[in-house]
Amino acid sequence: MHEELLAVDVREAARRLSLSPRTVASLVSRNELPSRKVGRRRIISVVALEAFIRSDHGPGRVRSVEALPEGGSTG
Repeated sequence: MHEELLAVDVREAARRLSLSPRTVASLVSRNELPSRKVGRRRIISVVALEAFIRSDHGPGRVRSVEALPEGGSTG
């Protein structure tokens, strides 16, 4: 029987996002990625990971070339 995981730890979240665990921890500490502390562990719901990937991440987000002002300058 195969069970779907509801939540993963920071290391697994980093692997799934192709990021470092340190980057995921930074996202969590800046409240950009919701998480929950359970005992000594920090867990992140799979739904939160999916929402993070689909969302606009604020000032540090990557913008497409089409979104740049004329001349290609970011400001």
